[in-house]
Amino acid sequence: MAKFGLSQAVRRIEDPRLLQGRGRYTDDIAVVGQLHGYVLRSPHAHATILSIDTAEARALPGVHAVLTGQDWLDEGLGEIPCAIPMKNRDGSPRANTPRYGLATAKVRHVGDPVAFIVAESIGQARDAAEAVLIDYDILPACTDLAHATDAGQPQVWDTAPNNLCFDWETGDKAATDALFAQAAHVTKLEVVNNRVVVASMEGRAALAEYDASAEKFTLHAGTQGSWLVKNLLASSVFHLPPEKFRVITPDVGGGFGMKLYLYGEYALCCWAARKLGRPVKWAAERMEAFQSDTQGRANLTLGEIALDAQGKFLALRTRNIADMGGYLSTFAPYIPTGAGTKVLASVYGFQAIHAHVLGVLTNTVPVDAYRGAGRPESNYLVERLIDAAAHELKIDRIELRRRNMVPASAMPHRTPVGQNYDSGEFATVLDAALKKSDWAGFEARRQESAARGQQRGIGMAYYLEATGGDDSERAELRFAADGMVEVLVGTQSTGQGHETAYAMITSHQLGIPLEKIRVVQGDSDAIPTGGGTGGARSLYSEGTALLATATTVIEKGKQAAGEALEAAAADIEFAAGRFGIAGTDRGIGILELAAGQREKAAAGQSVTLLDAAEVAPIPAHTFPNGCHIAEVEVDPDTGHVTVARYIVVDDVGHALNPMIVRGQVHGGVAQGIGQAVMERTAYDPETGQLLSASLNDYALPRANDLPDIEVELMEIPCETNPLGVKGAGEAGAVGSPPAIMNALVDALRSRGVTHLDMPATPEVIWKALGKAA
Repeated sequence: MAKFGLSQAVRRIEDPRLLQGRGRYTDDIAVVGQLHGYVLRSPHAHATILSIDTAEARALPGVHAVLTGQDWLDEGLGEIPCAIPMKNRDGSPRANTPRYGLATAKVRHVGDPVAFIVAESIGQARDAAEAVLIDYDILPACTDLAHATDAGQPQVWDTAPNNLCFDWETGDKAATDALFAQAAHVTKLEVVNNRVVVASMEGRAALAEYDASAEKFTLHAGTQGSWLVKNLLASSVFHLPPEKFRVITPDVGGGFGMKLYLYGEYALCCWAARKLGRPVKWAAERMEAFQSDTQGRANLTLGEIALDAQGKFLALRTRNIADMGGYLSTFAPYIPTGAGTKVLASVYGFQAIHAHVLGVLTNTVPVDAYRGAGRPESNYLVERLIDAAAHELKIDRIELRRRNMVPASAMPHRTPVGQNYDSGEFATVLDAALKKSDWAGFEARRQESAARGQQRGIGMAYYLEATGGDDSERAELRFAADGMVEVLVGTQSTGQGHETAYAMITSHQLGIPLEKIRVVQGDSDAIPTGGGTGGARSLYSEGTALLATATTVIEKGKQAAGEALEAAAADIEFAAGRFGIAGTDRGIGILELAAGQREKAAAGQSVTLLDAAEVAPIPAHTFPNGCHIAEVEVDPDTGHVTVARYIVVDDVGHALNPMIVRGQVHGGVAQGIGQAVMERTAYDPETGQLLSASLNDYALPRANDLPDIEVELMEIPCETNPLGVKGAGEAGAVGSPPAIMNALVDALRSRGVTHLDMPATPEVIWKALGKAA
């Protein structure tokens, strides 16, 4: 392997620091004089706030402030915004759900913030919260997504009649309907994408300071990108120029989409810090996180697939009811619409597609992006539909997929929903997965399980993901005084291994040892712009910017080397970290050159420094894809599910660090398996109480729930970015739910079960078996 090569399984350089307890997360940060904030939350899902009496709470020892929604309005603060404008099918705007840091006239879900108490200690703040007297007029709650738009249901917002927030469509309805009219066969299936709690290992936290002399806020918070939070705080909440805010994101212990957004607690800490003239810190407790962090999925979708007499797909038609919760979160309307529908064609050659999405409001925690953000939901529908169609037509499910896959010879391929696939060898990936899983030998394994009284099934899902995010990214390289090379990036690691990946690119391009590279991220003052992390965009976006910046460094280095070596810049060559005069053995290493030029500049000489920054355009996003195959065993007496084997063959383009890619896929598969067979966010249908409000009641997958996840990478380079990468961060979560559910139906079909919805808990399976019997 080349000393500075890519495609190597380099151990993550950030891990020693994190594993030795030297990570620095938001809650680790403490500043002199800080106060502690506590959020008092509504115990009701839907109620009118008749009055709030804070007098007793304000008088308690150590209490500095008890702030309410009326105080927020009196201060002239603005909304916690939804950043997605949207037009309905008829051209009218979507409904709005004005949201402030604290509820004003009504509360709309259990956990809605109603008061912010600031005290010398968190204990004093909690005690004061118990002394706040609130008179609520409790209203009926709407929590049943399937019936939320029915006449007579409780209204979450008066401005959204029948709880309909938006009515959106995409695709060619006329062409789709025409193809359905001529179809030889139509398969229909209704599927549930169950609501899930994100439950990142690190909870949300914030620490805000205010410099009165500079009239500037500094906010420490665990985000997926400081710049979005900074800009929304400035423009929407405080009505100030962006330069009046500095947002610093330290280490982040998991994001999964949930930490992308501006939350009210961040604004509350800033507001209180300015009012009180002291820093204010807040950190969520786990039960609080279940009631306040955005949740994921929560869709009910009817899908129809039209096929001709040869089993070729003609058209796809979908109607999705998507839960938005009680308020529109930052990107919420985009997730089931623009994000989810762009992968409906998946890897198949549909002639037309029409998608209809209804955004529905309920008295529940808001829903927004969760790992995959709309694409897992769409892939789940398509792959479950194909299995159902194969069963109805008595066509082998693998053959039906193979018959309809877009061939590699058709690349680039434009889908009916307007996506342009630059590359992909779907049949090749499928064949590799079938071979790796020994699909042909499965029946022998089924018989062996049956001899032990177990129902064994095998399922597959071919997924396609579409990455996304900002269409430019910035990178900067600085040669620091301590001899390190600083790589300043506009994305944000939340555990993915960014520090290693960016150091590898920098090392490869400039020939600098990994141990001499330091990645800097998350400080909106040190790094002027950034698109943050989301949509599996980081490596190809930031990587493209890093390549452009490294090229500039090399060009500046040739000029600087010419100055140092007294030669023409045109005669300078660069290779393996060294500048040299062509045709001679005279040269200088890049680090030595940078240090020398810096010293000369400090002495007042006019020299060329090697530091550089570039903003790179991202002209196209990418389409990771792959095949998941799951084998499950079901105990028919108890409904217990064991995932016996799990195979993934992924095309994520060029794998910069295969070990990190496999780790990302492992994590995504674990989350998908959790959604498929364990995780359920449950609300009481009468009161709207969150019944699964802690880890005692909400089942996350643990190590003994998972098999050894076998991942094989097939590198089919992307044609639209210079690294050839496609994005891997969300891939595992996209393919795993349909693979597991298809396997479960295969296991139970002999006993009369033809459909299951997620989560397929033991109780759900046991009841389905009983009903079928």
